[in-house]
Amino acid sequence: MTDAAPPSHALLVVDVQKAGVTGGRAVPGAAGLLDRTADLIARARRAGALVVHLQNDGAPGSDDEPHTPGWALHLPVEAGPTEFVIRKTRDDGFAQTSLGSLLSGAGVEAVTVCGVMSEMCVQATARTALALGYRVVLPHDAHATQDIPAAPGISAAVPAAVVSRVAAWAISGDAEVTVPAADVRFAAPRTGAR
Repeated sequence: MTDAAPPSHALLVVDVQKAGVTGGRAVPGAAGLLDRTADLIARARRAGALVVHLQNDGAPGSDDEPHTPGWALHLPVEAGPTEFVIRKTRDDGFAQTSLGSLLSGAGVEAVTVCGVMSEMCVQATARTALALGYRVVLPHDAHATQDIPAAPGISAAVPAAVVSRVAAWAISGDAEVTVPAADVRFAAPRTGAR
């Protein structure tokens, strides 16, 4: 960790729902991801940073269909003035949600993004945060996804770790993606700064 790196004012916990992190369909390395995410949440809370849990409302019959066991958030939420749950129906956590107004209204200038799936909801949310002018930190060890199965005649299977790395690399020119979760720092947002 370098002292020159400014702290994040918000932690966006993307779709850390039971369907993606428990049971036979959990992302590879789910236990480690959960440990690192829980640590990020605890440190953000202690610093007074915003903690926003994004919760995907999947289609009927999907693993994350609302009000099914897989839809439930896996990590406990301490709802209050600095911790929120925002439900979404698209990959991008900003699309048709109150996330943008919440961050703007709180004076957030920098966000850390973690969760699942790297190449879908995590990347889409991080990209929009960048487009809106936020400093974005995407810790390389705090997001995950599934393996991509082989496509006969096109490619062999792609391991989940490679998919996550490529997803982060695709936005690495603008976001900080090499920092480990343990090195992320948090601070309370400066209300009205944006």
